[in-house]
Amino acid sequence: MPGLSLIEEFLNTVDERSFRRHGQIHAGGDQLTSPDALARWLAAHDLADAGTALDQDDLAGTLALRTALRQSLLGEADPATAFADHPLQLVPDGAGGMRVAARSGRRWLDVLVETVAEAACRGDWKRIKLCAAPDCRWAFHDTSRNARGRWCNMNACGNRHKTRAYRERRH
Repeated sequence: MPGLSLIEEFLNTVDERSFRRHGQIHAGGDQLTSPDALARWLAAHDLADAGTALDQDDLAGTLALRTALRQSLLGEADPATAFADHPLQLVPDGAGGMRVAARSGRRWLDVLVETVAEAACRGDWKRIKLCAAPDCRWAFHDTSRNARGRWCNMNACGNRHKTRAYRERRH
């Protein structure tokens, strides 16, 4: 089962960053703009075979999951909303135990949903966050000891935030 790094990469297929750094404006974008782009991303992450034919419904379902997960991380939606179209059930794991399984008919969505569900059960999901900087919102795995990280990168987003706060206090 893939780990949270897959979920982090999936959430970051949309780049909402729009900040200026060292005089350069970072303009984000979306990696999943077509069924072909989705197929390439899935193949690169071993979630589908290379050349898998996908359609607009596959793309729409994938984007809906990504959007729901991002909204739940921002507190804009109930986390259960992300799974509304992806019912979960317990199935035998082959080793005499049970595991959570999704049955959407799309293997890549099932893997993503199962990974999030298992992370939630372990308590690891709380460590996937979106950067607190409103001009960033990059998904990151918070590895801080107390799970209170706010920025994807302290040297960039955290520093910009602290510099802004300092300048505001000085005025």
